[in-house]
Amino acid sequence: MVGFGPADVPPTAAVKFIGAGTAACIADLFTFPLDTAKVRLQIQGESKAAAPNVKLVKYSGVFGTINTMVKTEGPRSLYNGLVAGLQRQMSFASVRIGLYDSVKQFYTKGAEHAGIGSRLLAGCTTGAMAVAMAQPTDVVKVRFQAQVGTASGNKRYQGTIDAYKTIAREEGIRGLWRGTTPNIARNAIVNCTELVTYDLIKDALLRSTPMTDTLPCHFTSAFGAGFCTTVIASPVDVVKTRYMNSGLGQYSSALNCALAMLTKEGPMAFYKGFMPSFLRLGSWNVVMFVTYEQLKRAMMAARHNWASPL
Repeated sequence: MVGFGPADVPPTAAVKFIGAGTAACIADLFTFPLDTAKVRLQIQGESKAAAPNVKLVKYSGVFGTINTMVKTEGPRSLYNGLVAGLQRQMSFASVRIGLYDSVKQFYTKGAEHAGIGSRLLAGCTTGAMAVAMAQPTDVVKVRFQAQVGTASGNKRYQGTIDAYKTIAREEGIRGLWRGTTPNIARNAIVNCTELVTYDLIKDALLRSTPMTDTLPCHFTSAFGAGFCTTVIASPVDVVKTRYMNSGLGQYSSALNCALAMLTKEGPMAFYKGFMPSFLRLGSWNVVMFVTYEQLKRAMMAARHNWASPL
């Protein structure tokens, strides 16, 4: 796919919508173990506080966590929640990334150059819309990633559909929407930082360097966007993960969860899992944006060839 050059025809909204969801699923397939390691590290202090008399597996570092999971639970544990993760990306990334340009054009009323305010507003809008659609898939994904496999097979959930049904039965429909507020906050931050930073870095590279709108430019822009997003979004991401994974009544609100973390574990708890977050977001951004850019061009080329008379 890297052979596709700059597009002659701008991609349609439908092409962006489908391309974003597909590219995000491909990126998840490559980076899901890092995401699972991030979740395990983020909830580690909480697990100890909730069950002080239970011997828990100790995770240390990104690759140490992955190695421990493989030894104690098997390699498949790294992909716990993958089905829900792919469901999430198809409904989530399609909206937050695929509709970003369309919403940005709406706010700028079709102007050729968008200001930083319009970009941020578009990022917040599509991020919130995506959470509204995909929150249950995110809850199930996090629950599966946090679920520790045991030799007896006594697991919290036996499958993706079982997880949706069990959460709805035990916690009500609201259980599937647990953590919506911190998730909206997180994704407003992530979406704005990720898409706006990618947008700005790409524009700067095209304007100020010999780079063209091809793979090296996409790679550099995506890597920079991943780093900036991790630094800014980590605290709210940890709170979101803890709150989504919590049992009924464990926290009264996302703010209560954040305060409990601060008082029991200190401020550095908000940056638990930072390295896997960066490795995951950095690599996820690179795979997703590079794939997305090429998919858009491939689909537009196929559309043009299909529409052209023989």
